[in-house]
Amino acid sequence: MPVPERQAALDRDLLRDRAYAAIRDAIVDGTLAPGERLRDQELCTWLGLSRTPVREALNRLEQDGLVETAPQRFTRVTPLDRRAARDAFPVVAALHALATELAVPKLTEADRAALRDANNRFAEALRDGDVDAALEADDAFHGVFVTAAANAEIPRTLERLMPRIRRLERLRFGSLSGRASVKQHAEILLAAPEDAADLVKQNWLSLGALIDRSFE
Repeated sequence: MPVPERQAALDRDLLRDRAYAAIRDAIVDGTLAPGERLRDQELCTWLGLSRTPVREALNRLEQDGLVETAPQRFTRVTPLDRRAARDAFPVVAALHALATELAVPKLTEADRAALRDANNRFAEALRDGDVDAALEADDAFHGVFVTAAANAEIPRTLERLMPRIRRLERLRFGSLSGRASVKQHAEILLAAPEDAADLVKQNWLSLGALIDRSFE
């Protein structure tokens, strides 16, 4: 393939990825609200991009479950859905449990220090009511296991599912008590190797149960 064409293809991929990340993040943090209509021209103006990378990004977000379309009618942010949450949490819980099972035998002292630090930051963020910092610290805590597991399929699959989970947490956070997770994280840190994966699974399932009840 000639170099100019290859460069053009690369540029197109980068633009599509930029559009995807920006729209995804705006959906997750609630800037683009559940059910909000997404109009190509408005998105293109906001992102400073042409229609093609924006449409490609929306197609990918639809596959991720963050956007839904009705041909000739609308493209919109997917409304919060109790059934979708019930479907997503067991899968996320199982993946994080698998990551923990694979990671525990490989954890270094530096990894354990990173886990303790992340949980301390998580507890502090909850005390301060800082949602962004709390979710960042929670991601860091579980990310230690995902990285140490060294299984490429786990982060690849979580990358598609976690934005849905984090959106639910952000939009329901005010009605949920996250403090139980601090204790659960501490129990994971102290657990015997054979018990850690199950505790991680229960940590995610308990969050799923809280969010499920918030729909009532």
